[in-house]
Amino acid sequence: MDGSTGNAPLAVAIIGTGFGGLGMAWQLRQLGIDDFVMLEKAQDLGGTWRENRYPGAACDVPSHLYSFSFESRYPWAHRYAKQGEILDYQRHCARKFDLMRHIRFGAEVQRARFDEARGLWQLTLASGETLEAVTVVSAVGQLHRPAIPAIPGRETFKGRQFHSATWDPDYDFRGKRVAVIGTGASAVQFVPELAREAAQMHVFQRTPGWVAPKFDKAFSPLEHRLLKWLPWLYDLDRARIYWITEALAYAYQGHRWAERLITGLSKLQLRVQVRDPALRQRLTPDYPIGCKRLLLTTDWLRALVRPNVEVVSDRVTAITDTGVQTADGQLREVDALVYGTGFAATQFLTPMQVTGRQGRDLHQDWAGGAEAYLGMAVSGFPNFFLLYGPNTNVGSGSIIYMLECQQRYLGQLILAARKGGAPVEVRPEAQTAFAREMQARSADTTFSGSCQSWYKTADGRNTNNWVGLMREYRQRTAMPDLAAYRTVPTATATA
Repeated sequence: MDGSTGNAPLAVAIIGTGFGGLGMAWQLRQLGIDDFVMLEKAQDLGGTWRENRYPGAACDVPSHLYSFSFESRYPWAHRYAKQGEILDYQRHCARKFDLMRHIRFGAEVQRARFDEARGLWQLTLASGETLEAVTVVSAVGQLHRPAIPAIPGRETFKGRQFHSATWDPDYDFRGKRVAVIGTGASAVQFVPELAREAAQMHVFQRTPGWVAPKFDKAFSPLEHRLLKWLPWLYDLDRARIYWITEALAYAYQGHRWAERLITGLSKLQLRVQVRDPALRQRLTPDYPIGCKRLLLTTDWLRALVRPNVEVVSDRVTAITDTGVQTADGQLREVDALVYGTGFAATQFLTPMQVTGRQGRDLHQDWAGGAEAYLGMAVSGFPNFFLLYGPNTNVGSGSIIYMLECQQRYLGQLILAARKGGAPVEVRPEAQTAFAREMQARSADTTFSGSCQSWYKTADGRNTNNWVGLMREYRQRTAMPDLAAYRTVPTATATA
């Protein structure tokens, strides 16, 4: 079942083996579809949890919700799972549900082209090999391409430098002078770890982020026994977490009283953990909470007040061979430079080339910002679907919950297309209406606030976040509205 040219085309090709790809594979098997392949560029599954191995890497969604609904009673070690624990969970799911045999490792997809005459997708791998599939599901996610700022002189630095997503586990930070550029969700996890080892740390902050406490702890032996004896406690805790995250999301949707409440709690934490009024002022955002990703941490602010840590708010203007220079002319000489600058999240599917009907280039279509009907389907690209696509990220909640909504929906849509005997694509008017709805509703949310975030394009368009509650998204994806789609005639289908 290699799917190469000359063999029968595969029913489905899934690109990626993170939570999106694994959940889609599970869904296909529930529907009786076994003729599919998962194409993985690396030599292991896991997606972002395989690649992000920096110190302190962990999830900011509690474990009992950050898990598949079909494997929710898993004996997690921590309330907020660590990176290695999440990767082990993914491997566990792949083994338990017999998904490993569908994975091809070292199979990076460079190009996907729709053959209109035959109604098939042709995939070209980095090795030069080609595969054919009736349907393609992209599960490459949003957080997989590190964003490194184009700072003048970056290539001249003679010390060690790397991004948090390409961590060097062999570098010894003990006694070193360290510069950290960026203060996002990754930085708030690795900075406290490095601050304990470094002789001096300079944290270069462009804009501060709102923080909220993270009540993390290991599950005790008693708790593990209770969960084993009374497994319905898993479900009860999952429901509890779900409704808490929905309540937080409510604060982002234009409900000012809820927004003020969450903001007040964040300011209280800042006042308790940062006693210096001047530093506290520099760490207080001037944009609404939720405009950037809320940072769940109880260690970040404590790290910033350590005597060996300096928070630098002056703009970084250059990197020299020995350190980092700021707008005030000061040069801070360091031994290592770490970028905590996040990912190019709005550049969906890059660098893969996707060509649809009549030679349409997906990235050209998305030049003004990515859009897809319900975040999953793009007009002009029949039987090509997205998981974790445009406007499906959540500011509060579990992306796994959102992915499962999409996987169930796409499973039904794939069955409908198979029954009809021809590829399906979303109607352009349905896609346009959904995109306009997302932008209109975004204007009433904190996502549209006056901050720069990975949720938005350079011109401020929200292409990443869902603008309602998870409950609404589940309702809207419960069953495909086939009136929003049309079949695409092919020579094979009409012969």
